[in-house]
Amino acid sequence: MCILSRAGDGGLKSECLWNIMRLTLDEALAVGSQLEIAAINGTDIIPLSPTLAAQCGYSMDSDPWGNTKVFVSLLGCYVDNQADETFNLGLRIQMYGDGLSKKVQHDVTETCSYSRWASREILCDRNYMEVSTLMVTPEVPVTMDGQKVQETWQDAIPDAVAPNSIWKMTFHTPDSKVMVLKDAHRAGYGAMTTPTRLVLRSPYNMPETYAEEVAGVPMEVFSVSTYYKQVRRLAIIVSAAACPTGGLVFTDEVITWYVPRRIPPLISSAFKILETHMGINGQRLDKTMMAIRRYKLSITESHVVIELPVGSPDGYYKSHAPDYSYHITYTVEPMLELLWRAEDTRADTRYKVLFPITTPLMPRPPHVTESESKVFNVLLGTFLHDVSLLNITFTTGVLTVTECNARGFDFQEHRFANSSKTFSLQVPFSDEVVLKHNPNPLTTVYFLPLVFGLLILPEQIPFPHPAELEASLEDVVLPTTTGFCDQDNFYISVKYGSQGDNFQIMMLHAGSWRELDTELYSLTDNNTHVSIVVPYTAPDTVFESDSIRARVDLLLLETPNMWQLNDLSLACYFPLTMTECYPNGTVTALAVKVESVRNLNPKYLTLSDQSCKPVFSNDRFAFFSFSLNSCGTTRTFFDNVMAYENEIAMHHSMGKHQSRKGLINPDYRHTVSCYYLVNDTETMAFRTRPRNSDPKADPGVGQLVVQMRLAQEVSYDLFYQTEDYPVVKYLQQPLYFEVELMWSTDPRIALVLENCWATLHEDRTTLPSWDLIVKRCENLDDRYIVFHPVVADARIHIPAHVKRFSVKMFTFTTDETVLKEQIFVHCDADLCDTTKPDGICSGQCASPLRDAKPLKPTDISQHQISSGPILLSDSSNFV
Repeated sequence: MCILSRAGDGGLKSECLWNIMRLTLDEALAVGSQLEIAAINGTDIIPLSPTLAAQCGYSMDSDPWGNTKVFVSLLGCYVDNQADETFNLGLRIQMYGDGLSKKVQHDVTETCSYSRWASREILCDRNYMEVSTLMVTPEVPVTMDGQKVQETWQDAIPDAVAPNSIWKMTFHTPDSKVMVLKDAHRAGYGAMTTPTRLVLRSPYNMPETYAEEVAGVPMEVFSVSTYYKQVRRLAIIVSAAACPTGGLVFTDEVITWYVPRRIPPLISSAFKILETHMGINGQRLDKTMMAIRRYKLSITESHVVIELPVGSPDGYYKSHAPDYSYHITYTVEPMLELLWRAEDTRADTRYKVLFPITTPLMPRPPHVTESESKVFNVLLGTFLHDVSLLNITFTTGVLTVTECNARGFDFQEHRFANSSKTFSLQVPFSDEVVLKHNPNPLTTVYFLPLVFGLLILPEQIPFPHPAELEASLEDVVLPTTTGFCDQDNFYISVKYGSQGDNFQIMMLHAGSWRELDTELYSLTDNNTHVSIVVPYTAPDTVFESDSIRARVDLLLLETPNMWQLNDLSLACYFPLTMTECYPNGTVTALAVKVESVRNLNPKYLTLSDQSCKPVFSNDRFAFFSFSLNSCGTTRTFFDNVMAYENEIAMHHSMGKHQSRKGLINPDYRHTVSCYYLVNDTETMAFRTRPRNSDPKADPGVGQLVVQMRLAQEVSYDLFYQTEDYPVVKYLQQPLYFEVELMWSTDPRIALVLENCWATLHEDRTTLPSWDLIVKRCENLDDRYIVFHPVVADARIHIPAHVKRFSVKMFTFTTDETVLKEQIFVHCDADLCDTTKPDGICSGQCASPLRDAKPLKPTDISQHQISSGPILLSDSSNFV
């Protein structure tokens, strides 16, 4: 066999491939054109319609980009056949662009040689079945109803007037149907004789073809008996073609094509396969090329099997978007060629199948990935090369690819060696197309909804792909508050955080938060800070004590989530004069509503004489002015001094009046004192308290910690805090001490005070000292020491862990001289095991143990604790 290849005008190529000729046009020539093919028959040009092409042995296939293949059977119509060995073929290719006036025409001629014809050749092309048979059959007498008829050929077969002329055809469907030649042609069948062969051709799905399943593979069968005239006799040839229409198994990686090894319509006796060939697009492949392409050809007991990897370069991928969902298919056209020999007749059959395969739709949903902080770095893909991105829909509108880059979004298309592609896009979190919200005060969630406008080429099929990107970062910088005071005002500065001024400034007023009154206070805003000036007498300040220490509480509140972003509690001492004593015997006194008696109404305060009411009052202050010989003022003489005292208080009778108004009776007392020297006058004014060291507790060995605190009253509900020291007390005023084992929940441990004493200094070993508790009992020389019982409540869960005692305020004197106006109280606390009740765990001074023998160290754990400094008040009289 001779195969001749000829390159035509740019983009055209014709090749002889055994019993077919193949013409290829690449996309550079045919893209965007409407293609028409016609056969050249001498001087005649015959347009090949789809019906005529299938009847005459022509087939054509184009991929979506214009790459076109045309196959022509060497035994087809309009082929110049020279003795069934040399074949001259001609095709005219006409391509139309925009409008029929823009026509491009190419004429292609090819000469193919093929002489190795088998006795029977079957060709299964994409649109027809063809069988050609060597015409060497014995003579068959003509019969009519079973009786031999001796007539001339002209009488018996009027339509068959030349040698090898076809008279009639009997189609087996499997029932018989008879047609004369012209009726068969009119029905769409091809039937002709060549110098040596009978050629029959049928399109698929004709009324006279039928389906049959062979070894599980669906086949279409074309079976016909043909009567034709020989030189001296009438001959008949029974021809059949059977072509597979299925037999495919698909996976994501491999296409497997099964063809029956034995096809009953074609083989009726034993046979032997002589040759097997596999090819692509009608071209045989040798074993080396098959190995490179990873193609496999094998024969089993029932099938000839071809395996093709999905994605082989001999095929092509195509994008699809059913229901706007991205899918792909892969198309490849394998060829199977077999040569077998029947053992009884020794006749050969060449069987060739051109079988285009397209995989089912394979979903390939695009993946969107993103990375990098503060930037959505979007990667969309992977797509085939026939997908283009037209635009992107953001929350603010639609932008083309060019507009995205002009805006600074950095859109890029990335192509890979296998012709696939991805699209990348960068969108900074700060752009307005990115939505933001804060699920909590410190976290920002960035949300970018997108719709990618994609287009499948060349069909121009649009399909959208929505994507939603989300990133969560703890990137919120909260606003901060700082403050300081001078003689008159609080100065507060609020520095904005990363969210700007997304907050409201709230001030604590009368126990509840209210929005800052911008008309009441001086505010300065410079876009990064807001500064606030608050007078210490402003309505939003509170007085912690009448010393006078004032405080303002500020809260930054984010709405509408009501998140507390930051707060500030700023407390300062201010030079407020509480009492003034004048030489003329007049006294002015100021009473301040303090935080500890929040429900006090100052206008109901009176002096000792309840008829002496404030000369001025509001919800914060009560101002009194009176003479020293009025309003129940008392006078005391000692040494060279006259002392005058009065008391500002809420008396019971007024309290009842308040109760009738639905108010609360506060326990409020404020002593006003004036001291006069002989022939001289001095004023007792408010004195600030210096901040000294915090109260200390020395922990014992182990993990148990004991602390000693000073309560404000006998209820032991309120305690002096670290910032309250040194605590100022009057002489003989009770001091309520509580010693507690902290953080332990073990009921087997009990706390017992072993010894307690007072010193002038923080060092517990200094002298002089005064014993308060000696060997777990009260000092018998001090009648003011009292143990207080402890019961379980919401705070005290194990009473055995707590001891309480009180002692009246005193000071150390030598020769009736006060040594120092402060004391420190120290204690040694023992932790004992209550499961051994014979020792100190019998109770605090439960029985006299002063002479008891010391316990072993393993029985107790001792802790040393001390109070902070307690100062003696300048007012020496306390009732």
